[in-house]
Formats: sequence, structure tokens, C-alpha cells
Amino acid sequence: MDTVLRTPADGTRLRILAWLKEPGVAERGATVDAVATRFALPHAVARAHLRLLAAAGLLRTGHVAGRPHYRRDEARIAEVARMFEKGW
Repeated sequence: MDTVLRTPADGTRLRILAWLKEPGVAERGATVDAVATRFALPHAVARAHLRLLAAAGLLRTGHVAGRPHYRRDEARIAEVARMFEKGW
């Protein structure tokens, strides 16, 4: 789990998680294209980041007009935060 959050060293995944909490984005979620544009990433890299975060349970995936939208899973994020606080 901590590998998912710490790699790559530039903190892209943490920045994606923070952005997905912002008003507007938090309610509607974001597509791979939106993440790629927002963070100036190649589409494949943005998709890989989102898939890793989803596999870790930190994002939920829903579909709008047939396209996947990613949203934070606040309950899972809180659970992970508690694990880190306990020294995991």
C-alpha cells in the first residue's frame, strides 16, 4: 500500500488524490482524460495511476455516459490513514 502512495517520488498519486477532493471534482469524479490534462501526463500514465489507486481501494469507479469516472473512497482513505497513524 505505501508503495502505491510513495511511488513515484514526485508525489503524483498524492496530488491526484488531493485534486479529487476539490469541490466539483469530488462530486462528479474525473476521467482518465481529465487527470491527464490536469497533471500534464500521457493518457497511459494517468490511467496507470488511477488503476493503482483503485486497486488499492482508494478510488471508486463509476460510469457516466459509458466512460469510467474515478472518485475518492473516503472510508477507505480514512482507514488507511488510521493504519499509518498506528505505525503500519
